[in-house]
This record gives sequence, C-alpha cells and structure tokens, in this order.
Amino acid sequence: MHSGASYSIGELARRTGMSVKTIRFYSDQGLVMPESRTPAGYRRYGPEAVARLTLVRTLRELGLGLEVIRRIVDRPVALGRIAAEQAAALDVQISVLRLRRAVLSAVAARREPTFEEMELMHRLATLSAAERKRLIDGFLDAVFDAPQPSEAGFRRSLTPELPDRPTEEQVAAWVELAELSLDDGFRAAVRRLVREHAGDRAGPAGDVGAPPVPEVVAVARDVVNIALVSGTRPEAPEADPVVATLVARCAHASGHRGPDSPHAWLLRRLEAAREPRRDTYLRLLARINGWPAPEPLTPVIDWAVTALRIRAVA
Repeated sequence: MHSGASYSIGELARRTGMSVKTIRFYSDQGLVMPESRTPAGYRRYGPEAVARLTLVRTLRELGLGLEVIRRIVDRPVALGRIAAEQAAALDVQISVLRLRRAVLSAVAARREPTFEEMELMHRLATLSAAERKRLIDGFLDAVFDAPQPSEAGFRRSLTPELPDRPTEEQVAAWVELAELSLDDGFRAAVRRLVREHAGDRAGPAGDVGAPPVPEVVAVARDVVNIALVSGTRPEAPEADPVVATLVARCAHASGHRGPDSPHAWLLRRLEAAREPRRDTYLRLLARINGWPAPEPLTPVIDWAVTALRIRAVA
C-alpha cells in the first residue's frame, strides 16, 4: 500500500473538481486505479490519482479519445509524439469544418438554393487538387481553341490555384468560380474574348510578326477611366472629346484596316466584350490566388458602348 494520504472517491472529486460519476467511469476504464479498498469495498486512491485525473481531464478537453489518453498516461514519454499526431488530426478536422462552413455559407447567401445546387457546390468544394486541375484545364481548353506559346502567360493569368490550406473565403470563391467555368454560355463568351485578345496582341492588321499591342479593352479602360473619375456622363457634350480620343487610340493601337468606320468597328468590338461575368471570374480568381482585387471592366465598357451608340445615331 502506498504510504501517505489516500482519498475516497468523494474526496477525490472535491480535489479535482470532477463528479463522482466521472471518476468512477475513468476508474472502470483503467485510466486511474484505486490504491486499495476498504473492508466495505469502497475504493481508496493514492495522491498520484489527483495528478493523473487532472491530466486525463486536460486531454479530454483537448478532444482526445480514451484509447489515446490511456497510451499517454501509461507511457508519459510518448506525450510529445502523440500530441503532434493529434495536432495533425485536428488540422484535418479544422480543414473539413472550414470547408463545410464555406459551402453552407455560400448556400445560405443564395436566394432559394436547390438541393441540386447544394450537392454540386459540395462536390466542387471537396475535389482533390488533381480533380480541380482537370476541371480548370477543361475550361481553359474550351476557351483557348488551340494551345499557342504566345498565349501561355494569358492562360496562366486565368488559372486559379487553391492553396493547401485555404481560407473559407477562398473555398467559397473556388466553388463559385468552378460553377461559372462549367457554364456553357460563359465558356462561349470567354472564348470570344480570348479570340479578341489574340487578335489585338497579334499587332497591326493581324501581323503575327509585329510587336504586340494593347488590347482594345485595355486602351478603353485608360481613356474612359478619366471620364468616370470626373463624373462625365456618356451622353454629355463633355464626353465628345473622350469618345474621339477613345476611337482614335483604339484604331491606332489595333491598326484598324476594316471596311467599317473606326467608330462602328470599335462599337462592335466593345459590345462583343460586354460580359459582366468576366469581372466576376477575375474577382474570384484574385481571391483564390491571393492577388489584389482587380479593377472591374464592366463600368468602362458600359460607358464606352453607351457613348458610342449615342454618337453613332447623332
């Protein structure tokens, strides 16, 4: 028998703050053993039982199971290794919980979502890295007609790369972007934009040997932003010089040689580029990749198209 004080189960409960029922359960599980029993059969515990029960309570509060706790209290030297294993397991659980919360938050943000939408969102959120790559490669293969070395950088700039430990916001952005990439209408719109981009980058009159030039939308952004910042409305007389500059710079940059007037040609080009979901894709892409939020292009294109239409009629 251990020399020194011994405690009844009630005294042990008062010293540890645990209930008698809990201590009896841990005793039955072999996590803390009675030192002896009284003639009446009551359990008596030695002083080390207080420290042992305190350790058991701490490990339980950390979420460890009874079998793991038994390994720790029976072989304390393994505590560091087991703690590392449990920390790794918790990382996995945290990732799963973050993923679930991101999906549920995305579903909650939608107006009257269907079960089919929720199922699709969950499936997209739980894709492996290889599956995510295949999905995005399928989207990019559909919008780039044929791989061209000159388009490799442009293609990379449209590629989302979800990090190994994404935030909830990144997971939600990935789900939304993946859904968008599966939309046939969006794929067709992006394919048109890519073709326009390739035409602009080919140089004047489509000369692939000429130095690349800024695309029409980029030129329009630089010109129209001045009007947007100053608050100039597209129908106002003050917009006339902005439109004249816009048409001249875009025609010069692209080397326009078509049968249409530069005004009509530019209006047609900007109407074809009018795809608000492009801004959505680029915003989601930046969030996933941890890039700065891009400047939306829709306000620029809307202003330019409206201004050009008004002056085409006038």
